[in-house]
Amino acid sequence: MAVIAAFVLWSAAMFGMGWAWRGDRAEGSEALSQVATGKQALQVEKQARAVEHKQAEDLAAIGEKYEEDRTAAQAVPAAVVADLRDGRLQLRDDLATCSTSLLSQAVAGAVERDQAAQLRAEVAGAFVQVGRDADDQVRACQAVIEVDRGG
Repeated sequence: MAVIAAFVLWSAAMFGMGWAWRGDRAEGSEALSQVATGKQALQVEKQARAVEHKQAEDLAAIGEKYEEDRTAAQAVPAAVVADLRDGRLQLRDDLATCSTSLLSQAVAGAVERDQAAQLRAEVAGAFVQVGRDADDQVRACQAVIEVDRGG
């Protein structure tokens, strides 16, 4: 009887040890699986952060370029006025006659015509600056959209 009891006790102990060993192996496999999943998630996060950093750098470059263009655009009206006065630029006939058509030729004197010509040059400079500002804004917006779409 003692031998049978020892055998049952020994079998129960071996069964318990086997069960514990099997559970430890399962936990180990699960832990390895979780580590692999964690490493994959970390890689995905690193890639996402790299993309975000690249987009941030690209957007910063676009912003800097836009600010440089805005600063450079400040000199445009004066340059256009100077070029019109020097004869390097000419206004189209429809633009050149638009302000003088309001003046009566019979009443307008030489001084008024000179003031109208000066005003036309200044207005032309302002129009060129407005157009350039609009072009710069559109270019910057297009660049932001291109960066946002990842292209």
